[in-house]
Amino acid sequence: MGETMIRDAKIEDFEILSQLEKCISKDMLKRKIENSEILIVIEDGKIIGWLRYNLFWDTHPFMNMLFVLEPHRGKGYGKKLVLEWEERMKEKNYELLMLSTMADEYSQHFYRKLDYRDAGSFILPSESLEIILVKEL
Repeated sequence: MGETMIRDAKIEDFEILSQLEKCISKDMLKRKIENSEILIVIEDGKIIGWLRYNLFWDTHPFMNMLFVLEPHRGKGYGKKLVLEWEERMKEKNYELLMLSTMADEYSQHFYRKLDYRDAGSFILPSESLEIILVKEL
């Protein structure tokens, strides 16, 4: 591992993030950057992962995406991103964090190790069970 840092995504990161982030439109990505709703982890000057969130019911921070590029997985970057996000949300006086993951994804175990607890679930057409997890700060 080289030199790493976590920071808010900036508009200067848009081009690279738009090539990496395939789950939202470019317009939405730009808005998320402008609203400081994306944290990125950088190693040796390159984006290797990101965490994207919004507010559920305009009240509770809800993590929409946690992604670390394949060659950098298993090295603790995801955990560092989540812990940084938690700290920032705590500083903003939020008391409850939310996220979801599909029941057939390993990530549910990752989040439970970080003290997120099951709060419910739902099924969308042609999808696996989506599990909602929460954590009180």
